[in-house]
Amino acid sequence: MSGWTAVELERIGRAEELRLASSRPDGALRPAVTIWVVRVGDDLVVRSAYGPGSGWFRRAQASGRGRVEAGGVTRDVRFEAADPAARDAVDAAYHAKYDRFGPRIVGSVVGPQGVDVTLRLVPEGA
Repeated sequence: MSGWTAVELERIGRAEELRLASSRPDGALRPAVTIWVVRVGDDLVVRSAYGPGSGWFRRAQASGRGRVEAGGVTRDVRFEAADPAARDAVDAAYHAKYDRFGPRIVGSVVGPQGVDVTLRLVPEGA
């Protein structure tokens, strides 16, 4: 069980973009960034289009916690590494949702390079 309700999964999964803010060491939230999000089964995942050196990704990985907002849903979450075996399903979800933006931009979040920069969003308390 992912911890998301069916309504949250639907609303966030349909949202064009997600706002993600990681937590600072003192618990305060950093400024949010806007990124793409996809639903894969009962999971919500995000990927860094600019690799593991991207600021938001490094901060999310380091803190392990933060807050997301999309589709009218706001939740505190944990950021967890996604299962590498889910790569093909995550790629397919990005293609299905975002291919209309063209291969160059979608290509930045699909393929083998996406495995190490994919985070599951896990609601706090789940």
